[in-house]
Amino acid sequence: MSRPVLRFAPSPNGRLHLGHAFSALTNARIAARLDGRLLLRIEDIDLGRSRPEFVQGILDDLAWLGLRFETPVRRQSEHFADYVAARARLSARGLIYPCFCSRGRIAAEVAERRARGEGGRCDPDGAPLYPGTCRALPRGATEARIEAGEPHTWRLDMAAACRDIPGTLVIRRFAPDGSEERVWADPARWGDAVIARRDVPTSYHLAVVCDDALQGITHVVRGQDLEAATDLHVLLQHLLGLPSPAYHHHPLIRDEGGEKLAKSKGSQSLADLRGQGISTNTVLETLGFKIHHFA
Repeated sequence: MSRPVLRFAPSPNGRLHLGHAFSALTNARIAARLDGRLLLRIEDIDLGRSRPEFVQGILDDLAWLGLRFETPVRRQSEHFADYVAARARLSARGLIYPCFCSRGRIAAEVAERRARGEGGRCDPDGAPLYPGTCRALPRGATEARIEAGEPHTWRLDMAAACRDIPGTLVIRRFAPDGSEERVWADPARWGDAVIARRDVPTSYHLAVVCDDALQGITHVVRGQDLEAATDLHVLLQHLLGLPSPAYHHHPLIRDEGGEKLAKSKGSQSLADLRGQGISTNTVLETLGFKIHHFA
């Protein structure tokens, strides 16, 4: 049997913090326990926020933690053609549609429906479910608007996608020791999710399932904040005929107020800690890892 393959996949839109360090170290520890391979992937589809200096910062921070990854490192921005091809396969089966709604229009329509006592559900991230405004637009009209250059996203027709499922979707959930259990997936709670954005021909959800398949990822280790996204990911894997890895979602590192660490909140970076003279060993011990595991 081939060896397990794991990956750590940060986005280069800021410097890594302790939460990223915990995730990277957890991936490395589980890969070692499973005698698996460990890959690094740079998830840089957000071209507006990604920076070359942040990519180098990721490499520097991971080296400082004592982690080593196989090369070459996959960068999503170099593989948009893979995601366009996957999107085309979904389109050919009538499972996606173009959406011309702005965020403001969606918010206004959702508010109107709630005022009438209709709808009101939110997706797992807390955003109001898309009301399906563009789902039934005539094909000729949508093609004309796209040809005219009107900005649009591509959404998954969740009702059509779920009709394609022959039975119940299952998520393989594994513990750090490698033992597994199977749990039911509920992708419908995401509604008509965006699978390609206005500015790039993909979304996180579409890109990550394509990359995991293309890189032969067998075990996905990531934070609990992405656990609900697994429902949508196993659906996309089914629709595209891709293998489904086993998933482990680890606890998040939180600040003194109980909030998860985040680049957007200015959480202290590993570079900041390094600049203060804090050692790698101190970080490892703080996060609960034994130093010799990464020597």
